[in-house]
Amino acid sequence: MDEISTLDRPTSGGPGPIRRTALHDTLVNHLRDMIIEGNLEPGTRLHEGQLGEQLGVSRTPLREAIKYLASEGLVELVPSRGAIVKRFSGKDVQDMLTVLRNLEELAGKLACQLASEAEIAHVRALHDEMIRCYRAADRLQYYKLNQDIHTAIVRLAQNATLADIHQMLQTRLKRIRFIGHEGPEKWAAAVAEHEEMISALEARDQARLSDVLGRHLANAWERVRSAL
Repeated sequence: MDEISTLDRPTSGGPGPIRRTALHDTLVNHLRDMIIEGNLEPGTRLHEGQLGEQLGVSRTPLREAIKYLASEGLVELVPSRGAIVKRFSGKDVQDMLTVLRNLEELAGKLACQLASEAEIAHVRALHDEMIRCYRAADRLQYYKLNQDIHTAIVRLAQNATLADIHQMLQTRLKRIRFIGHEGPEKWAAAVAEHEEMISALEARDQARLSDVLGRHLANAWERVRSAL
């Protein structure tokens, strides 16, 4: 198994250091996507040998990637059982969404006050690309851009503590938020709420943006509760 092929070697000619982080990042992103899309369901044990054979890597980089996902809260390291895809209860999810909602309501108000025109234009660009993915039915890429938009709005609040807590919760809720788009009606409703968000941000309407962010996350719970 060639773990340091095109992923790890420098792209330019000539000698250079082998970038082992490229393999690590690729594995983390791939495993995270497998969890988000449900290919690795909650409660699934991550067998290093089986996964390594499937992905074409040895156990050492795979083990490091799994440890990283555990630090994100997507995987549990259970004594005598190994690595297990984290399973959240309905109450866990509702509690996290409640906190996330309050964080984003505050972030929306601050973003309207503090964001530059260029920063708002960047969020608009993310939104427009997300809509293109929606129209193309590219659900995973739509989801990733959706999350990028929420992260970008929070960053506009210019509050590092808020951003850190938000990132931690958003990471743990990745699979949950993804299933919130299952079915055309749920997906369309989420898109309509995002349309309201970008409109309120561009108008710098603090109350409106805070309201739609709060409503969006309250509705997120309603969209996922039956699946938990």
